[in-house]
Amino acid sequence: MKKHLIFTVIGLVTVIVILVAVKALQIGAMIDQGKKFVPPPETVTAAAVRADSWEAALTAVGTLNAVQGVTLAADLAGKVVEIAFEAGTPVKKGDILLRQDTSSEEAQLPGAKAQVDLTRTNLERMSQLLAKNLISQSERDSALAAAEQAQAQADTIRATIEKKTIRAPFSGHLGIRQVNLGQMLREGDPIVTLQSLDPIYVDFTLPQQQLSLARLGLTVQVSTDALPGETLKGRITAINPLVDAETRQIRVQATVANRGNKLRPGMFVNVAVGLPARQKVLAIPATAVLYAPYGDSVFIIEDGADKKGKVLRQQFVRLGEKLGDLVAVTNGVKEGETVVSTGVFKLRNGQSVVIDNTLAPDFQKAPTPENN
Repeated sequence: MKKHLIFTVIGLVTVIVILVAVKALQIGAMIDQGKKFVPPPETVTAAAVRADSWEAALTAVGTLNAVQGVTLAADLAGKVVEIAFEAGTPVKKGDILLRQDTSSEEAQLPGAKAQVDLTRTNLERMSQLLAKNLISQSERDSALAAAEQAQAQADTIRATIEKKTIRAPFSGHLGIRQVNLGQMLREGDPIVTLQSLDPIYVDFTLPQQQLSLARLGLTVQVSTDALPGETLKGRITAINPLVDAETRQIRVQATVANRGNKLRPGMFVNVAVGLPARQKVLAIPATAVLYAPYGDSVFIIEDGADKKGKVLRQQFVRLGEKLGDLVAVTNGVKEGETVVSTGVFKLRNGQSVVIDNTLAPDFQKAPTPENN
């Protein structure tokens, strides 16, 4: 019985040892196979780093402001008796927009005029009597003061009537009406906005490092998403002499023709200031850049160690301006090198690749994509 038990135990141990040995051999074979496994190369599109000459430009985001813009308000308190404008319409300088009640002043004006006539007649009489030495100089001076006081009173009434007649101070476009007929206006109550739209100002800022490049008269190109595909041109007309101490930015103002009033004050626009000199750059497709918080990089395609295939080398770069589908590289690549042009987010350093530009996009400086 004991011998039978011993043989059974020995048999089980032998089976277990054999199973362990077989499994160890299988795992070892899998490890060796994994070490020898080479992933297939990734198919990529490629583009060469090209030297190019770009028109130098300073870019910024600007805000449109009217050359002349104001919210018309009541100078004096009074009731609105006439509204002589339509909201949103153009007006010319001097056009009457609104009248307030001036019945009280108009009732006082004839009496003031009569007083002016009376005092002037009295002044003439006193002047004649003074010439004959029949009165003293002080009596004539009193008559002169009375005449001037009466004239001032009449002028005050006329000025009050004029102030209660609101006119357009310059030509432009009216905004939305903010008063109603019969409304009692207080001094300073808004009536309507008036904006001069053609030409229009573009206010933008540039960093102090670019101050030496900005000059009066330089051409400015303005674009906005409100006018897709359209670019308006203007010129720099003012440069603020003061640099903002907090942002180290300098304010620049350009004047742009606004025919058709397509641009409106308050809109934001993209501004490009053209510089007279052209700059030489190394250009690559913008889609070739792997953007990351720790730094932008590209994948350069090089020959493998055995010279039989292509591998990737990740290279950090410093970028410059963008132009259409391209971006300038100021540091990190050399002319003639080949970079992966699309799909860089799925690649890694040292990966083997195969170049296939069959479906590669056509990268242009002034792309005009089709509306498919």
